[in-house]
Order: sequence, then C-alpha cells, then structure tokens
Amino acid sequence: MSTTSNTGTAILGAGIFAKEAHLPALQALGPLAPKLKAIYSRSEKSAREFAAEATTLLNTTPDVYFDGNPSSNLDALLARSDISSVIIILPITQQPSIILKALAAGKHVLSEKPVSADVASGAALIAQYEAQFKPKGLVWRVAENHEAEPGHIAAGRAIAAGKIGKVIFFSSRAVNFMDQDSKWYKTPWRTVPDYQGGFLLDGGVHFVAALRVILPSSMTHLSGFASLNKNWLAPHDTINATIKAADGSHGTFELSFAAPSPSRSGAGGGGGIIITGTDGWLQVQQMQARDFVHNTEKRIFRITVKSATRDANGVLGPEKEEVIDEPIRGVEMEQASFFAALEGKDDGLGSPFGALKDVAVIEAALTSDGKLMDLEKLIGYF
Repeated sequence: MSTTSNTGTAILGAGIFAKEAHLPALQALGPLAPKLKAIYSRSEKSAREFAAEATTLLNTTPDVYFDGNPSSNLDALLARSDISSVIIILPITQQPSIILKALAAGKHVLSEKPVSADVASGAALIAQYEAQFKPKGLVWRVAENHEAEPGHIAAGRAIAAGKIGKVIFFSSRAVNFMDQDSKWYKTPWRTVPDYQGGFLLDGGVHFVAALRVILPSSMTHLSGFASLNKNWLAPHDTINATIKAADGSHGTFELSFAAPSPSRSGAGGGGGIIITGTDGWLQVQQMQARDFVHNTEKRIFRITVKSATRDANGVLGPEKEEVIDEPIRGVEMEQASFFAALEGKDDGLGSPFGALKDVAVIEAALTSDGKLMDLEKLIGYF
C-alpha cells in the first residue's frame, strides 16, 4: 500500500506492549504506515518517555498528550484533523469507551485484544459500531497478533490444501510460568484485574485465535474446568477444556499461567498446537532459530506437516514431511492489514466479531464447570 494522504496516526497508551511491539512494528512497516504524529497516556511522564522512544526508533517526534490539561488531553488529540486513525493499547476495561470516543471523533480504530472484558459488552460494542459508525465509512479492527501471524496462516492453508486430509482431532497446549517479578505481572491493572479470568483472558485469547485461524471450521461447543492455583493470579490461572468444531472434529484446550517453574513452559513441553487428520498431522511450535545472514537468533513459528502416502491398493507408504518456518511478526502484519483497510483493501484480519469468538471460548471455559457450553448461543449471532 502507499499512504497517499497527509493524515497520520496516533498511539493511545504507553505501556510495555506499545513500546516493545507496536513501535517496532511501525518501524518495520516504514513508509507503508502513516506518520506517528501523537502519543497519549494518562500521565505526562509516561507519555513523554514513550514519545522519546518513538523519536529514536522512528526518526519522528510525535506530540505528547496526557490527562489534566485541556489543551493537551485526549479530546485535543482526537480533535486534530491531521490524524485519521488511532491505535489503542490501554487496559482491557478502559478500551471500549475510548474506542467509541475515537470513532465518534471520526477516527479509524485499531484496538488491542481482547475486544472486551466479556461477551455481552463485546457484542453491544460491535452492534453500536455496526449501526452508528460503520455506515460512515469508519474502520474498526481488533489487533490480535496471533490471528495475523504468518505461521498460523500457513498452517491453516496447509490444512485447507488437504495435506493432512480431513481434520479428526486437535490439541492446543499453552503452559506459562508467571512469577510475581514478571514485568507483565507488575502492570497494576493486571496485578488486580477487574475482568474475568485475569491472565487467562488477557493472554488466553491469543491461543484461541491461533486455533480459529488454523482449524477449517468454527468452534461450536465446549466443556471444561477452571481453577486458581497461585493466589496472586486470581481469579483463575488454569483452564482445561474439550472443544467441538462445526465439522465434527474435536480436541483439547489446555491453558495455564501456573507452571511451577520456567522449565514447565515453552520448550519444556509447555506449548504447541497439533492437528491430526485422516491422512497426516501438523504441528505448530514457537521456537528460536539461527539467522545465519545476520548472525542472530530470531523467534519463529515452525510448522511441521507429516503427510501419509498410500499406493493404489491403499497400503501405507513412506511418510512425507514438510517444514515451514515463518518469523514472528504478527503485530507488524496486523498493523499493515489495518492501514491497508483504510485504503479499501480488506483482507479480513482483525474482525471484531472474530475477536468476540475468542473471548467466548475463554468465557465459556471459565464458567462451564463441566457443563456443555454452546458457543454460538453464547455469542448470539446478531
């Protein structure tokens, strides 16, 4: 895409993910992204610190906005005619009102996941956008980087191409070690969450989104249990669920932030997706790989596809293996998709309704207590 307009974008929020993910993504996009013209944070200190980092990384100096001064608050930022879009990276329960505020000011919006704190408020937010702002041509997308990850998209395409036959069953496992010294835990709104599930909602929607992209049909039913095993991760830190999809396939969904030590997470068997089909299976793993060109380590998603072969008589022959490595760049891709949508090029990524489906899976798992939950009924197709 090319940014033919003189209007720019603004970032609302100056937290960890804004600094460590969204700024580098804008840098990677370069001229494919609008100029970052403004930063907003509730405190002047955090806004100025973030703006300084943006200046260093992007070679541009965004204006600073913060609460407490009518001439430099959020309303003043949203009143600017040279800013056509905003990227919202704020605490979960604060985002819906800011999304509506930005849309009402005529701004296109990319808001961080989850779409809302629960299904009911998310559905209401989407309904208001569809009725009030979408008809005006305003674009709203939800930034779910796992949906935009090239590795997850490649896995979904391999299945759609029939490389493992018809999907029979699947598993998703994400076991994380969350210590009280973690920079993520120390974020005040995460330490004492005012939303369901704590880290299970905030981080868990990522893993649901990955399944949503990879599986060939939507998830329709769930039964599971949730528990709290580390008191500081209240209200819950672990989910185990069984999920059924529309095509009749079914699988397990394991999500926890209560690993007893770092060795239980990551490479120690703590994560990954495996999809099993009638003619093979596929695995998705996150790992470090050596970049020999730049002599550095980089994070990738590795997709391993094992395809069974049979002769004319149906006798099983040698297994074929295909390995696909994709760099982790979901935030960059979700931003690129959003900015392209502003020019009328909609690739389907970032749909608020898709993000609502992710919240529905987490909410159902938190409340199921062994009962069968109808995900489509929970969402309510409006």
